[in-house]
Amino acid sequence: MADPLDSFDEPGGEPSPARLFVDLALANPANRAILERLPALGLPDAWLVAGCLFQTVWNLRSGRPAAEGIRDYDLFYFDAADLSAGAEAAIGSRVQAACADLGVTLEAKNQARVHTWYEAYFGAPYSPLRSSTEGIDRFLVDGTCVGLQAGAGGLTLYAPDGLDGLLRGVLRPNRRCPDARLYAAKAADYRRRWPWLTVLDTAAAQAAPPVLVRGLCPS
Repeated sequence: MADPLDSFDEPGGEPSPARLFVDLALANPANRAILERLPALGLPDAWLVAGCLFQTVWNLRSGRPAAEGIRDYDLFYFDAADLSAGAEAAIGSRVQAACADLGVTLEAKNQARVHTWYEAYFGAPYSPLRSSTEGIDRFLVDGTCVGLQAGAGGLTLYAPDGLDGLLRGVLRPNRRCPDARLYAAKAADYRRRWPWLTVLDTAAAQAAPPVLVRGLCPS
């Protein structure tokens, strides 16, 4: 996987897509606060992922308030030692309590147990994951696969499909998790909320270079 650590900012001082994305995502105060608190929660392989990040970007690019319409804030973690729903619920309660002052709903999901419930809920098979980033890899919409992880060395940005589609609002099916029915429903919901998005029905002919950037300092 590419690790463009030396090109986080483009020559001539122009912000790179990675810098632009991080700055936009952190313009949502809830995202910034959750990431600041995440290391102290002690969750293994913990990432802030999905809609709270890319929907913040789309809101700002639409001229809307950063947090407008964001339904929840998703945290992924990976704990293969306890796959019980009870343990996941207890983690969720602890995370929600730690961020209660933010006034948002947090959803903490153990990626080690997704395969135990996914098919019954969504009607499609789902093979076991080996990490939280593999969970990010399987979001239905190419262009929304993105996560931020907070650690002592700063932030890590992971975007297996790059950032071009996300920043330009171009949605495609994810070739790693193809499901035309679920993709269509998800893309239609996004298009209803952000009408300027471009929704395509076929996966990209060629995979975009993935992005993995470590040690980022928020602006």
